[in-house]
Amino acid sequence: MSETSPPVDRLEGPSPAAEVALDIAKRGLPVLPVGMIIGAIFAELPGALSVAFGMALVIVNLLLSAALLNWASKISFAMVASAALGGYAMRLGLIFVAFWLVKDMSWVAIVPLGITIIITHLGLLAWELRHVSASMAHPGLKPKQSRKGPRPVAAGRR
Repeated sequence: MSETSPPVDRLEGPSPAAEVALDIAKRGLPVLPVGMIIGAIFAELPGALSVAFGMALVIVNLLLSAALLNWASKISFAMVASAALGGYAMRLGLIFVAFWLVKDMSWVAIVPLGITIIITHLGLLAWELRHVSASMAHPGLKPKQSRKGPRPVAAGRR
């Protein structure tokens, strides 16, 4: 008779969400100077500063999401679902509060800030899709490819 493993009700080990969020932040930071130049072209210094603030806001938002999911995964998978839904509403509120606090400051250009927040969220998430594994065997990022190239297929196996 085979032994069955006990049901898994929480994550043991490193969080795939944290790994993905750190990868998103790493990929987003090199785009920051380009975004600031574009913001400066359209709205001078306030445009550049607004783009920098918007991109920082998005990256912090994604890192906060990963931290919440990492914390919840150590408790239970039901808590992960609750943290994902409740965390989304909370983080959306934090973005609104951050916007509300800076909207009347002289260094803020509203249109570049709003466009940056939208495009950066969607752009970084879409860009990261190419690097995320959709496999339960490798949750999180795809495993690194070896430099030797693909393994040859044994005769008779496909």
